[in-house]
Amino acid sequence: MQWRLAPAKGFRVSDEAHRVTTFELFFDLVFVFAFTQVTQYMAATHSAIGVLQALTILTLLWWSWVSYAWLANQTHVDEGGVKLGMAVAMIAMFVVALVIPEAYVDLPGGLFGPLVLVIAYMVVRVTHLTLYYIAAAEDPPLRRQILRTSLALVAGSGFLIAGALVADPLLQTWLWLIALVLDVLLTYLTSSGGNWRVHSAAHWAERFGLVIILALGESIVAIGVGAAREPVSVPIIIGSALAMLVSILLWWIYFDTTALAAERELARLRGVERAGLAIDGYTYLHLLLIAGIVLAALGVEDVIAHVEDAKPLGLFGAAALYGGVSCYLAGIGFFWLRVARRVKWLRFGAAVLVLAATPVAALLPPLVALAVLVVAGGVLIVVESVRYAEHRREIREAHGHHGAAVSDSATDAS
Repeated sequence: MQWRLAPAKGFRVSDEAHRVTTFELFFDLVFVFAFTQVTQYMAATHSAIGVLQALTILTLLWWSWVSYAWLANQTHVDEGGVKLGMAVAMIAMFVVALVIPEAYVDLPGGLFGPLVLVIAYMVVRVTHLTLYYIAAAEDPPLRRQILRTSLALVAGSGFLIAGALVADPLLQTWLWLIALVLDVLLTYLTSSGGNWRVHSAAHWAERFGLVIILALGESIVAIGVGAAREPVSVPIIIGSALAMLVSILLWWIYFDTTALAAERELARLRGVERAGLAIDGYTYLHLLLIAGIVLAALGVEDVIAHVEDAKPLGLFGAAALYGGVSCYLAGIGFFWLRVARRVKWLRFGAAVLVLAATPVAALLPPLVALAVLVVAGGVLIVVESVRYAEHRREIREAHGHHGAAVSDSATDAS
């Protein structure tokens, strides 16, 4: 079933040939800074509660980003009034990122940090819902879906505000978690079998691929942050090289075939089935990938900062590094299960083994713990490459044909 809609003034409805615009990439730059702030918050608190608080903020960031991914698939966000609205959201999101260091404990002087964060976040979300509602144009089912989503935001906003106003950071953490659970869960319940639209599979898959790249870019920044604190030495160079290999391995596991096969499946589906994959596989499960990358970045920064130490890495650094990679592998495993309805036991098995190795890694010197992780990731990729060689070739060839078909359709449309 295809939806052909009359667009609202200044809002052009997308089609299958729609691709990511430079304005969307520009919009994403704010989130690079925000991801960095989340990692730095965890590094500064260096505690389990600090990690929980940071992951709560990360989910707020993700929920904001993914909302605008849906908007950008509905309409061309680099045109007309929607571009101005996106600019407002971009500024508000930068404020959110700016205030992350005092999200739970307000710094002396200036405005009250937690409340500033909540207000800026609400501006981001309300702006999105307003733009999306206008962009829905003559599509009443989609507009009703957007209104139901706004009720989910309202249900959680009270807990966000209450959390910002309480004096206890721990209580604030739980109130914000409740707000997130309400927003995320109610949105999912009202979205299942609902009326969301994914007009362009290519745009959608590319959009999420790019946010993975941005998160990996933040992990590379973490390497530099850790290395910059110490004079350049052989251990620093070796540690940085190993840390870069971790980022490369994470990229490889997602982009070599999984992302291509997922895009092909998304392009094959239509209507509610396509929207269902976009909701389950991308909107929700990709959060595991982003969280895994950010946690791994924290672990990498901890390793590089102590790379010349002969002392053990410690449980905090090992849990962040190994736990982050495990979360990433599990996320990709669940994503593939949703895409192909098949289990890749190698990835789930690798996720379990990496997580189980955390206590051992905590007893190893930082450089050795990092090297072991690189070897484990390399073994996974080699085994998968050999075992699924024919399947990999088919996916890449099919993606090449699909890309050519999309290019031809875009040429015909122009």
